[in-house]
Amino acid sequence: MDNEAVVRIKGLNKTFKGNHILKDVNLEIKKAENVVVLGKSGSGKSTLIKCMVGLMSPDEGEICIFGKDMADVEYAELNQLRIKIGFLFQGGALYDSMTVYDNLAFPLRHHKKNLGKDNLDALINEVLENVGLPEAGNQMPAELSGGMSKRIGLARTLILKPEIMLYDEPTSGLDTATAKEISQLILDLQRKYKISSLIITHDITCAKMTADRIVMLKEGTIVAEGSFEELVKSDDEWIKSFFF
Repeated sequence: MDNEAVVRIKGLNKTFKGNHILKDVNLEIKKAENVVVLGKSGSGKSTLIKCMVGLMSPDEGEICIFGKDMADVEYAELNQLRIKIGFLFQGGALYDSMTVYDNLAFPLRHHKKNLGKDNLDALINEVLENVGLPEAGNQMPAELSGGMSKRIGLARTLILKPEIMLYDEPTSGLDTATAKEISQLILDLQRKYKISSLIITHDITCAKMTADRIVMLKEGTIVAEGSFEELVKSDDEWIKSFFF
């Protein structure tokens, strides 16, 4: 793994409706590193992701992505940066009225307007292969299982070849076997494309399978970080509550 930090967050604070959601958060993600954020509901995990992609503005602190302070980036450059950042929502967020093929074509038509039909088909076929659903192009979202929807949502995010992936509860709502398949897929894609990932999850199996490093978020503050093996040995009762 490269030592270059692709994400650097310093002194991040966010207050929402009088509640201090994030408190002096400092975090780095290195190239091709999977960082898992563990924390109970309401601990600030989703707010952290929203601040990273500019859906929320922090009250204080600095978020640098690829060496650029997000607060100083002009609108056009911000849009270019966002193409390099993939975001997998909890629900997969597919368009119900479009086939899988058209769902995957949508971001390409929006961001890469001069692609010909052959190149479009090739990219769609590639991502469907990558997520293990090569025959799914003509299906409608309503015909997909929860695990298939998650895979297609991931395929749609990957089609722009992001360098950073942000996963918000990637295994939520899935049965144990399917959750393991999605966790393995996250790991396979990281290795194949050297993607740097931030993975927010409650799923300890997902954390164990995917994490190079785990960050523990408690009431908006990072209270511990380390490998799965290091944290599972912690004497802290709050940390132990996640693992046992």
